Amino acid sequence: MTRLWNDPADFADEMIDGFVAANGRYVERVTGGVVRSTRVPDGQVAVVIGGGSGHYPAFGGLVGPGLAHGAAMGNLFASPSTQQVHAVASAANAGGGVLLSYGNYAGDVLNFDAAQERLRAEGIPCETVVVTDDIASAGPAERDRRRGIAGDLTVFRTAAGAAAAGYDLAGVARVARLANDRTRSFGVAFTGCTLPGADAPLFSVPDGRMAVGLGIHGEPGIDETDIPTADGLAEMVVARLLAERPDGADGRVVPLLNGLGSLKYEELFVVYRRVAALLDEAGLEIVDPHVGEYCTSFDMAGTSLTLFWLDDELADLWETPVDTPAYRRGAVPTTERRDAGRIASAVASDEVAGDAASVLLAATVVAALDTVARTIDEHVDELGRIDAVAGDGDHGIGMQRGSRAAVRAARQAADAGAGAATTLARAADAWSDRAGGTSGALWGLLLAEIAARLGDAGRPDATCIADGVAAGVGAVVSHGKAERGDKTMVDALLPFTEALTGDVAAGTRLADAWRTAAVAATAAAAATADLLPRKGRARTHGEHAVGTVDAGAHSFALIVTAVGETLAAAPVISRSASADTPERN
Repeated sequence: MTRLWNDPADFADEMIDGFVAANGRYVERVTGGVVRSTRVPDGQVAVVIGGGSGHYPAFGGLVGPGLAHGAAMGNLFASPSTQQVHAVASAANAGGGVLLSYGNYAGDVLNFDAAQERLRAEGIPCETVVVTDDIASAGPAERDRRRGIAGDLTVFRTAAGAAAAGYDLAGVARVARLANDRTRSFGVAFTGCTLPGADAPLFSVPDGRMAVGLGIHGEPGIDETDIPTADGLAEMVVARLLAERPDGADGRVVPLLNGLGSLKYEELFVVYRRVAALLDEAGLEIVDPHVGEYCTSFDMAGTSLTLFWLDDELADLWETPVDTPAYRRGAVPTTERRDAGRIASAVASDEVAGDAASVLLAATVVAALDTVARTIDEHVDELGRIDAVAGDGDHGIGMQRGSRAAVRAARQAADAGAGAATTLARAADAWSDRAGGTSGALWGLLLAEIAARLGDAGRPDATCIADGVAAGVGAVVSHGKAERGDKTMVDALLPFTEALTGDVAAGTRLADAWRTAAVAATAAAAATADLLPRKGRARTHGEHAVGTVDAGAHSFALIVTAVGETLAAAPVISRSASADTPERN
């Protein structure tokens, strides 16, 4: 278990600070993660990788000459936010464009894609290659749905080798896609991992048993068997991987036996002994074998085997020398450090002053967000436990980070005289940035759409609030791609907005309509216990989730219920768009 931490919500930030302090020769801290502290040739394509923290050496440990130019580092097991990815990519860009590469998880896809849109809008060419190496997470016909695990390294290193060789952005993206097509991985675990502050692992395996096909975020395996001998394990994973030999593979293969956190190197060597023999018996040429920790999961006891099938081009790029904090291959010439402090941090835009009525409403916004943060603090452990049933257990910490950041940003804006719209918009941006992951991005979208309807002058009527909620729900559905019945936050969002819109249209006061809608959301969230997940990380472990409510739907219900109390106690809106007297309950 993880034993050394201060506040679990601060663990990722403090870890990154310590990592940079220990590795200044390689990396420099920027908003959202790290970039190389050494000079990059002008015009070179920048390879920017990333994902949640908790997988060292992925992702910051792979930044340096010959490998990544930057790493966006999210919270524990949560994707970096759009803002973080954008900031790291902007800092890493050397004029040749940016290749984004990361494991195929819903939150990462959502946030990296949004960052790519921003970069392109700013005139920075950008391409994306998503890693899909885990054969346990979907069948061959659905390779685009597979997640990325330790095979990240082969894609990252190939892309970075192409960048170092002077390939243009299209060329770097092409070989990265080829590397992904030629990479297959399969893993097992004997115990789950424990996040900082948690009193139990994300999942458990009975003594003498082994979870088969696990994910690197602590997702349970897709099967469970008795623990075999080391040779038996090697035979199982090699057989599974050789059954998916890529088309066109010429027989040269890089094997990568990865430890997931607490399996000893000596054990890995015993397993690899048999892996090497099996690959040789299959008539394959082993190139540059890797045995060690390349993508971990805190203290999980487990291992995965990756096979990277080469061709002439991939073999040449694989020989590119690499020098990073956690991974070295070959001899890299001494590289000059970039100028200290060259990378400027973003400057927050000025607050928009509100009129007297909007400033009053801004105070209510702050009060409501404070209620949200206190509600999440009260339920943070519960939310983590729910999320760990078939997910990665990070929902409580992510929501805590997001809600606390939202309160700070809103209070700062309101204290500066901002109106309600600006106050809530700043909170939305902060929530998305600090929470990261899918829920962080979606809560940012939801709050931003509500903010857009508040305005910084006057008081909106109840219809404006209901319309803002409906627009926010629409944005969540559009970006998250979930539908009713998928066992996500959407299952609580839709009943809430439908009830709120209907009651407001019928003339019900906002506070009363909100209460009724919160009851509907609570009932809908409870009903998700009976659903089989069809979206997100829980999708491949659906049977584990039946009987447990969806964490996102449950947290939404808790929040809107608590906010209803704030709305009932504070002046919020006008009875109509032109009324001067605020509505109270």
